[in-house]
Amino acid sequence: MIGGGHVAGWVPPLGLEAGRAEGPMAVEHEGAGMRESVAGRPGPRAPSETQRRDLVARARAVLDANWRGRWTVPSRSLYPHQWSWDAAFIAIGRSWVEQDRAQRELESIFEAQWSTGMLPHIRFDPEVPDDAYFPSPGFWQSDRSPAAPRGVPTSGITQPPLHARAALEVWRHAGDRAEALAFLRRLYPKLAAQHAHMARWRDPDGRGLAAIVHPWESGEDNSPLWDGVLEHLEIPPGTLPPYQRYDKRHADPADRPTDADYDRYVYLAVTFREHGYDDRAMISQRLFCVEPPLFNAIYLWSELALAEIAKLVGAEEGPHVAAAARIRHGILRRLWDPEHRRFLAYNVRTQHRIERAAIDGAMPLLDPELPDPMVAAIAVELRSPHFDPPGGLMNFLIPSYDLRGRGFDRRRYWRGPVWINTDWLVWRGLRQHGETELAGEVEASIIGLVEHSGFREYYDPFGAQGYGSHDFSWTAALLLDVLGTQAGGLPQ
Repeated sequence: MIGGGHVAGWVPPLGLEAGRAEGPMAVEHEGAGMRESVAGRPGPRAPSETQRRDLVARARAVLDANWRGRWTVPSRSLYPHQWSWDAAFIAIGRSWVEQDRAQRELESIFEAQWSTGMLPHIRFDPEVPDDAYFPSPGFWQSDRSPAAPRGVPTSGITQPPLHARAALEVWRHAGDRAEALAFLRRLYPKLAAQHAHMARWRDPDGRGLAAIVHPWESGEDNSPLWDGVLEHLEIPPGTLPPYQRYDKRHADPADRPTDADYDRYVYLAVTFREHGYDDRAMISQRLFCVEPPLFNAIYLWSELALAEIAKLVGAEEGPHVAAAARIRHGILRRLWDPEHRRFLAYNVRTQHRIERAAIDGAMPLLDPELPDPMVAAIAVELRSPHFDPPGGLMNFLIPSYDLRGRGFDRRRYWRGPVWINTDWLVWRGLRQHGETELAGEVEASIIGLVEHSGFREYYDPFGAQGYGSHDFSWTAALLLDVLGTQAGGLPQ
């Protein structure tokens, strides 16, 4: 929610005229984090203490309803298992109010860790029927790999490694420091193994960056960033098994990835499965092999957290500091585009950067040592028409994809909507680099979206309608973290 206009050169985003939603509009009411400006834009307003207490109570109610005894489901309808980076976000929010559940959240997902150190993106609940979610344990068949844990059904791919950072946040907010330190001692070897897996098996040419082998590993599943990478895929006849998508039972199909996208996702997963989930095979085939800024910025941020954890538990911090330096070097040398002054994902197959702007490119803000000119360039980009339309159009920060980019869709999953988790990551990065005004506007958008539409999975950047799942866990958890960092801390 940025004041002022960027009228020159403005091109209305695709999907805005197409009526994919109701169009740019004024909000239905003033929420805790918004007010209507005279130009039709919302502007930030600090919520009252009463509003803050209400938001905290509602967020905690969402998390409590989604708690399954040892972990939290992202939502009770669409996502009935435990997801990896969801667990990290949830633990961060929970750490403000429930240390024990925050610790159990992370320890539970690490029970699914493979012997290679790989942390799968889903730990399946064996009590949930196989037909409640696709792809199911029967599809993944993780036991094809000797590295998979016995008796714990999982997927065969990973997600952004946010977990060391989450563990450090749990320790920082802990009321029982002795127990939190014991928790870090239990988790540290597993976190170190997770990062060692990235360095050993996912760095194709030794440049310090981790490559992903499936769009689902990116965290931004159907982003237009991957369109060009996926277009070259030719799915041989008979390769795809019959499958049924259950996500469209619980959400509007207009909000979800297309069937054509899903065919490609399933093909990549089947190929990985047929190779016994051998990282080297998938990296060498280059069917989908990308080094994204978001994944690697989180990898760096967590490596720095791992160095702090190592000090706390009496381990050697030097290897983690050195690893963080290698990742930083890779991000700056490989992902920074000096011509467009933005960070871009790198297609390992073509050996070229993917020249599309997305919220992905703002994630290197998580590096506390990111050079000032690059910090400034990211801030300028976030204030540009790529992410912030001109005055007169009410909008919320930060759309997940370039408003003017080919493939933008204001409501379809990762093709344009605002997601609270990516807003939160950028907000944390802006704050640590002193970009307080812009961070405040992102913070106001986070609060305003929840006030307007509740704890949804993602939101329309114009008008704030909520899409996807209701009562979404990381939305609730990260709101707790935002409110907890405000003056006066989290209201009880």
